[in-house]
Amino acid sequence: MNSIKIGFIGLGLIGGSVAKAIRKYYPGYEIVAFDKNRETLALAVQENIIDTACSSIDENFKGCSYLFLCAPVSCNTAYLAQLKNLLDKNCILTDVGSVKTSIHEEIIALDMEENFIGGHPMAGSEKSGFSNSKAHLIENAYYILTPSKKVSEEKVDRYRSFVSSLKAIPVILDYSEHDCITGTISHLPHIIAATLVNYVRDNDTKDELMKALAAGGFKDITRIASSSPVMWQQICLKNGRNISQILSGYIQALERAKAAVDSANENELYSLFETSRDYRDSMPNSSAGPIKKQFAVYCDIIDEAGGIATIATILASNNINIKNIGIVHNREFEEGVLRIEFYDEASSAKAAGLLQKYRYIVYET
Repeated sequence: MNSIKIGFIGLGLIGGSVAKAIRKYYPGYEIVAFDKNRETLALAVQENIIDTACSSIDENFKGCSYLFLCAPVSCNTAYLAQLKNLLDKNCILTDVGSVKTSIHEEIIALDMEENFIGGHPMAGSEKSGFSNSKAHLIENAYYILTPSKKVSEEKVDRYRSFVSSLKAIPVILDYSEHDCITGTISHLPHIIAATLVNYVRDNDTKDELMKALAAGGFKDITRIASSSPVMWQQICLKNGRNISQILSGYIQALERAKAAVDSANENELYSLFETSRDYRDSMPNSSAGPIKKQFAVYCDIIDEAGGIATIATILASNNINIKNIGIVHNREFEEGVLRIEFYDEASSAKAAGLLQKYRYIVYET
């Protein structure tokens, strides 16, 4: 069926993954794309993901049923004026940015609301670019939709059904509510992680003992500090009002914790850790939130030559790919000597069962 045309402005990790998912589930759809990187376009054509590679935003984008803006947030808003005259009334214009207010405000200013439904697939990877995109990246991930006030219910229903057909989980939110929620559960943790890492760096001993001993819990809660500086700089600039408000509230929470420590308030301190434990434990393990989950098992091994190699061989011979493997030197917060990280939950579960079969003591996270 070639009557359906899908357009992409930008084919990075997320744009490429959405395009690959569309190609997988709708092989007959026509896909046209523009990207500043010509090598990306050439690769997408070579892999048969797109039909037409565009060197600019031109007439090729006319007649699209869906048009995805997948460039950096600041670029997406700049492209809108170029796209306005290329959209017909039935086209659904969307984006994949993690901040929604700025693009919605620009859409309102340009009178493009009847076409626009914001989108935010809550999926990602440490790696970027089209070469790392995967059709299954958005599978079982929450996909937030933020409809404009003037967009029709028919378009919202159509887009929601389309997202579901790509195996993602659509959730409809107001765009300002979206930015407040992601500001709290995604943007704030990244700022906390970055400032905590920098605090340790600035207060480390001359021989960097803090750095040497920092493993276990510290590395887990600061893992997201390894994310792209450019992306998080842009997110903080675009969602600054929300983030500032959220930071003020969080600073007050830290001040209450400090006051409890200063006053040696036993009840307050116990409540702090009890309520946080209970609330965190109530969160579903399968939640497809904005911060990417790690899939790892911990395993006890005897300190002998070839111990790690034996485990790696067992897993490899059963076609299980290992993402990372290493000895845990600081086991203050974990059980198990060896930490093995995998690319997906299925591999992690299969590995745990296999190692237990070989009489290894395994602790799943």
